[in-house]
Amino acid sequence: MVSKKQSVPFRGTEEQKEALMQAIASMKDEKGCLMPIMQKAQDIYGYLPLEVQTMISDALGVPLEKIYGVATFYSQFALNPKGRYQISVCLGTACYVKGSGDIYNKLMDLLGIVGGECTPDGKFSLDACRCVGACGLAPVMMINGEVYGRLTVDDVEDILNKYD
Repeated sequence: MVSKKQSVPFRGTEEQKEALMQAIASMKDEKGCLMPIMQKAQDIYGYLPLEVQTMISDALGVPLEKIYGVATFYSQFALNPKGRYQISVCLGTACYVKGSGDIYNKLMDLLGIVGGECTPDGKFSLDACRCVGACGLAPVMMINGEVYGRLTVDDVEDILNKYD
């Protein structure tokens, strides 16, 4: 499925920017400071949008391409915000064989986003994972850590409706 890219606008505050600048100032002279600064930035903002990557780039004099490369290489970094309700669908072997791919596709259709994205209202974000250790309940998805097992495609909409 091709992304509709209904991106969530960046809503950083002056307080967040100030906290980031303080973190950069306190770490910028240390060798290998880029990763810790990026981690701190993600702690402050919840993710690393282009605007935050640009602030880091400008403050450190590091090319934006390098920061983007680090952010996309390491799975700990997120380029998109997470929703209030974080949905994770297991696409591990046991779940996939029992239909989790169809459940994932149904979620993308209902939410109008693809994996790794957040709905424009900030309510839901969607990700895939490889195993949650609940193979006996396959197929499985989690919403903010709550496990839903033995799912069918028909269950998905009713589950989403529980989250206001």
